[in-house]
Amino acid sequence: MIGVGLGSTPIHSPQRPVPCGLFHLGYQIPCAFGKPGPARHNARMNTAPTWTAITTEPDGLSESPFWHPQENRLYWVDIPGRRLARLSIQGQMQAQGPVEYWPVPEEPGCIAPVQGGGLIIALRDGIYLGKTWGGPLQLLAAAPYDTTRVRFNDGKCDPLGRFWAGSMYEPRDKAEGVLYCLNGHVLQPMMDRATVANGLAWSPDRTTLYWSCTGSHQVRAWDWDAANNRLSNERLFHQAQTKPAGWTWGQATGPRYGGRPDGATVDSLGHYYSAMYEGKRIVQFSPQGQVLAELETPVQCPTMPCLGGEDLKTLFITSSRQGRSEAELAAMPGSGCIWAMRVDVPGLPVNFYKT
Repeated sequence: MIGVGLGSTPIHSPQRPVPCGLFHLGYQIPCAFGKPGPARHNARMNTAPTWTAITTEPDGLSESPFWHPQENRLYWVDIPGRRLARLSIQGQMQAQGPVEYWPVPEEPGCIAPVQGGGLIIALRDGIYLGKTWGGPLQLLAAAPYDTTRVRFNDGKCDPLGRFWAGSMYEPRDKAEGVLYCLNGHVLQPMMDRATVANGLAWSPDRTTLYWSCTGSHQVRAWDWDAANNRLSNERLFHQAQTKPAGWTWGQATGPRYGGRPDGATVDSLGHYYSAMYEGKRIVQFSPQGQVLAELETPVQCPTMPCLGGEDLKTLFITSSRQGRSEAELAAMPGSGCIWAMRVDVPGLPVNFYKT
């Protein structure tokens, strides 16, 4: 089911609210998206969420957001722009000063904070440690693939401080993406069979790992033995409808498209939030894989959510404008920007890399 949109509102300044629709699938909506209550199929919630534009200058394709609790900053990457970004935020959603950028030599797929300071960074050609913002990079592990056809994409640290990063096969005609875990200076393959690796997350009780293949429109789940770092009991968590042949943005007739699973996060109650690329929505799943809510976004291509802010109750999303049509960008000029809204259920603190 795809939520019916409320139209597109041009956005040109930060902290400008944009109302969007919230839709559910015929049962109670968790309080993360408003007060629970009886639901009718396809009914619209009275408490429609409001998005705020956090940035005004769009990135090409922003990804890998995380909230740094010690700095009160939101971090993310701009993949085609080959730069890392951070922004100080006070209160709930008040940007403080300009976005700070750190140019890097290759496309950054993902980043995570390091215990004691700095960042761990997955670039196309390897995993690097950056001890100071804008400073030199130290190679931790070279990429174990053909860098002319493959690059790192989605990734983050697990609750025990190990860094994971998935790869994407850029020709996209084979499922040759792999999920790696950094063990010292060695990248250990943990799972494979993905075209574009995405959606990495862990349950709050540290027993389940989630990972998606954007190309196949699938989110999978595994039992995770945290102490021994072992995966077992692979299962299909969610299968989204594949993209209809000939679908394009803005078509007046023809089949509708709900998007494909991109980046993800998990809140403190174990709800899994998936950004649906080209679907103009964030989908919230129960720990059992039921669709609980669909949250319309002000951009066609949300790329990854994260929960942050001082109380971890601000839902941030990154987004993309790369390869989108002029008509779509005219309708949604905030594509590529960072957006945020408030929720009731807090997220989980970001996991730091432990050297």
